Amino acid sequence: MSYLHYHFPDEINAFSTCRDGGVGEGAYASFNCTHYCGDNPEHVLANRHRLCADWQILDGRLILPRQVHGVKVAVVDDAFLAHPSAKREAMIDGVDALISPLSDVCLAISTADCVPLLLYDARNRVVSAIHAGWRGTVARIASLTLRQMNALYGTRGADVQAVIGPSISVEAFEVGDEVYDAFWQAGFPMGQIARRCAKWHIDLWEANRLQLLDEGVLPHLIDVAGVCTWHHSDRFFSARRLGLHSGRILSAIMRRSVG
Repeated sequence: MSYLHYHFPDEINAFSTCRDGGVGEGAYASFNCTHYCGDNPEHVLANRHRLCADWQILDGRLILPRQVHGVKVAVVDDAFLAHPSAKREAMIDGVDALISPLSDVCLAISTADCVPLLLYDARNRVVSAIHAGWRGTVARIASLTLRQMNALYGTRGADVQAVIGPSISVEAFEVGDEVYDAFWQAGFPMGQIARRCAKWHIDLWEANRLQLLDEGVLPHLIDVAGVCTWHHSDRFFSARRLGLHSGRILSAIMRRSVG
């Protein structure tokens, strides 16, 4: 099984990659499609070719930023696509969330324990892919992205369907006091998102779900995959299990053209 599929309206393709079915080796075995995590570039390219063939993604229409655990959001529109590939890569260097109103453009982000979020505004036909590590979650990147979608395209939370993809669970995400303090100082409801065992554990799924709810996304339109990358590192890449020099899950969303 190379992909975890998500249930969106028929015009939407949304998925996360699994580890199997590619050509990578070692900690990159085998279906890593991310180019900035130290993998053999030829293996990454071969895996990307397979992914694009499987999902009928046109050349130059797979958009994957180099993420930095920040809150910068980029818009993929006609003006963006008009630039040469080198310019486009520079424009999404340091970006952690993508928004697009276009059809046949596949927005993707990479994770290996961090939280991937995929959003679709069905009324305005706008898609988004968000990378939310703990730093991005503290900085409320999900909320910021939805607010930018609203400012640019009139997106309302009630029109948004969302998926929170495979990522580290609260049981596995043990953190130091400084991480707990960062969430507390940012105003998160610690009784809902934190547990104390030997150390603090933070529920990144819930912390991001609460942001979606705060922006008006309806509870029944938020799908939490509930798959822990740390516990299931045989199926999904986990940096905590495999090390930083390992593969990445690619989570993506694309609105297909109609007719």
